[in-house]
Amino acid sequence: MKKSSNSEEPTFIHADDVKSATEGLGNDVTETRLPQRAYQIIRLAVRNLYLPPGKMILEREMAEGLQMSRTPVREALVRLQTEGMIEVIPRRGFIIKAIAKEDLQEIYEIVEALDGLAAEMVTEKISGKELERLEELVTFQEEALHEKNLSKWARLDDKFHTDIINSAGNLRLSSVIETHADQIFRARLFTIENRPLPFRSIIEHKAILSCMRAQDKNAARMLMQSHRKRARNEILEAL
Repeated sequence: MKKSSNSEEPTFIHADDVKSATEGLGNDVTETRLPQRAYQIIRLAVRNLYLPPGKMILEREMAEGLQMSRTPVREALVRLQTEGMIEVIPRRGFIIKAIAKEDLQEIYEIVEALDGLAAEMVTEKISGKELERLEELVTFQEEALHEKNLSKWARLDDKFHTDIINSAGNLRLSSVIETHADQIFRARLFTIENRPLPFRSIIEHKAILSCMRAQDKNAARMLMQSHRKRARNEILEAL
């Protein structure tokens, strides 16, 4: 499927493309209740740009693609609209929302602060085994870059940050960041081929982990915030 511009007029994705975009995603979803299952599958398709920004999809064709009735799909679409991923068009379907610079700026301002807080909290209690696992992730990221597999690098980058946030052990902090995680991941994927290769990100990840190993929580927080700010500026420039 051709990748759309982030700002072009909405065009339709038809049933065959919907089926192609969502094919196999159900294997990653363990939820059996149909509205929740539809939500998870469509969310994954939007997050990974299989359903790209600016595309319009009929509710009926989405239901056909997911092999469900329209009722659970409609419930899933309402939920996704509240999360800012799509815009529901009554009695028709929905549009995958564009990645707006203004939205992303606001999201990153929140995430930068909370990611820094998470790094500070984790530094105080991270175990040697957890550090080794994060260092292994950075090694995998380097390998993905050398393979020029940028989508793999992006998934590993997402896991690196998610693991640090989860290790902080603060459910409310995790919940706030999780609310915005899909938008950040989508923007990262959308711009990845228009930004410098992320070798600098690898260096910054290593520096953050060095601060954690040295139990310097203030340095870990500042480096994490600086890392997120630099990434944000690169993404906004590429949009």
